[in-house]
Amino acid sequence: MRTSPRPARWLVPVLLLMVWLGVGGSLGSYSGKLGEVATNDQAAFLPRSAESTRVAQAQGAFRQEESLPAVVVWTADGAAGVTPAETASAQAALAALEGRPWIAGSPSPVVGSRDGRAMQAVVPLDPALGDALPAAVAEIREAGSRVAATTFHVTGPAATRADLSEAFAGIDGLLLGVALAAVLVILLLVYRSVLLPLLIIIGAVFALSLACAIVYALASAGLVRVDGQVQGILSILVIGAATDYALLLTARFREELGHTEQRTEGCDRNERCDRYDRYAAMRAALRQSCGPIVASAGTVALGLLALFLSDLTNNRALGPVGAIGIVCAVASALTFLPAALVLLGRKAYWPAHVTAGTGAAGIWSRIAGLVSGAPRRVWAVALAGLLACAAFAPALHSGGVPLDEIFVNEAPSVTGQKELGRHFPGGAGNPAVVIAAADRQAQVRDRAADTQGVDSAAVRGEKDGRVRIDVVLKDPADSAAAKETVVRLREAVHPVPGAEALVGGYTAQAHDTQKTAERDREVIVPVVLAIILVILVALLRSLVMPLLLVATVALNFFATLGVSALVFRHVFGFSGTDSSVPLYGFVFLVALGVDYNIFLMSRVREESLRHGVREGVIRGLTATGGVITSAGVVLAATFAALAVIPLAFLVQIAFIVAFGVLMDTLVVRSLLVPALVLDIGPAAWWPGRLSRRRPS
Repeated sequence: MRTSPRPARWLVPVLLLMVWLGVGGSLGSYSGKLGEVATNDQAAFLPRSAESTRVAQAQGAFRQEESLPAVVVWTADGAAGVTPAETASAQAALAALEGRPWIAGSPSPVVGSRDGRAMQAVVPLDPALGDALPAAVAEIREAGSRVAATTFHVTGPAATRADLSEAFAGIDGLLLGVALAAVLVILLLVYRSVLLPLLIIIGAVFALSLACAIVYALASAGLVRVDGQVQGILSILVIGAATDYALLLTARFREELGHTEQRTEGCDRNERCDRYDRYAAMRAALRQSCGPIVASAGTVALGLLALFLSDLTNNRALGPVGAIGIVCAVASALTFLPAALVLLGRKAYWPAHVTAGTGAAGIWSRIAGLVSGAPRRVWAVALAGLLACAAFAPALHSGGVPLDEIFVNEAPSVTGQKELGRHFPGGAGNPAVVIAAADRQAQVRDRAADTQGVDSAAVRGEKDGRVRIDVVLKDPADSAAAKETVVRLREAVHPVPGAEALVGGYTAQAHDTQKTAERDREVIVPVVLAIILVILVALLRSLVMPLLLVATVALNFFATLGVSALVFRHVFGFSGTDSSVPLYGFVFLVALGVDYNIFLMSRVREESLRHGVREGVIRGLTATGGVITSAGVVLAATFAALAVIPLAFLVQIAFIVAFGVLMDTLVVRSLLVPALVLDIGPAAWWPGRLSRRRPS
């Protein structure tokens, strides 16, 4: 009879559970506190070395004249247009705002539109309002709405930022609730177990609590930046990754429990024997799963850290924050979950019965038979489908999202901007800003005013030998035509001798961000691919196989972009994507896509060393098919939860990652890769020792 392991061994899982319970109890609140150190000030995430960023910094000298502008616009309800009485009433409404603690200077005079149907003014707000900004904008709306016989709107940078703050309000609870609910439903349906889904979710929540606490401390110290987008992605990334790693470990533990049961048929099945089974099964499960899990986490974490090479501050912010989340997810999956499973044993899978095989294995045996029966036909059909989808990838326009598409739902600031554009020059409310030497202001202003696409140019302030000139563009500030005007404006004012003129403002920032994003993709994409390749070579001890896997996940990325281009335009109605969307999609899809190939091919390699390459592929696909597919569905569902935040950027990221993960799981990993490996044979493992085995 086998004997029970030393009692000291059972202290380890108990102590680990106590540590994680302490983490959850003491740090759990930080997942709700992260918003306290988050900023949604888009000026904080400009390209570090761009001209528009230097202008934004130089504007600090002119804060006494103007700060964060709220552009107010009234449109006449009557056919006669704006009357003098309405103009006077509007001026009085704005004058009543003076002295409020959130205002930074006097509102500008009310000016009428050329068509006589509208009037506008600018209310400068304190840029340090933070969470109080939406309330300040609401007060402006309340005051302006008192003007009789008019319709009133607030737009401009202050209103847009207020709408962003409200869009991210309650992000922690809503996003986490939706993601966890999706994970719980999927796990209950797939595993038909009561305790196991709860264990996995508790482990994911503990990992998120730890990650949020670390990020909170770093953000409070000014070491990392966090905005609403990074905050939302962190939650989804940790929940999805922790669940994926947990599913791989629990599936292997269940398999080992079944094998241990077979090996100990002569045991008297008393409690001492059952304890030994749990311990031995977990030790075997960790030995087989730890390498793939750590390698998979390494690809994601290092891929995210490659964002440090970005010149966009928000991209750089996601790198360390996301990597911290991945590390916490791995720590939970490899410590909390094993401890809980060892203590619970077979009870963790109740009411399902633990056996050496699973119901899903039968399905995947048939899929493996299909792939092994005609591998060349399978990979040819899968490859043709992916290439057809990838053909539409160039149609995905990533030059930025217009202001009226930033929010999925109609936001008050967007409605106001549309109304402003109907009666005033397209760039009204968001002028280009020129900073130049004060003694050259006349030349700079005249050259700016004469630039094609410019409506007017006016000096707005002088300080310390520098002058600020606001240049109103004829086209909407978020349009491609306005960006072209900014390029011409820079070409016009830069040559003025001694002026040292710089052009910034909203349109210039959008132009510089787009160009920087293009540069980032050229630099970061090869680095991420190289990182993943090195990890795969180390894990699989092969050169051909890693190249094959990287090529297939890259193809999946382009195929996903092609499908996204069609869906965004013809289903969602987006005219384009944010300039950072392709890069985010690449980092997540390629790194996470390689995860599933790592899970599959590490098992294939293990089985091939025992049974030969052909049999190894069949056994590996059969053994991992169910758990990897479940992991893919869970990850897709968690990323899809980002769509609850009404911002186009996050909706686009949600679709790209969710759709791409599903296609990678169901097509690339299940059909394309196994079929290619079967068709290539042992040569796919060159120069490793498997490449020298004869086909079996």
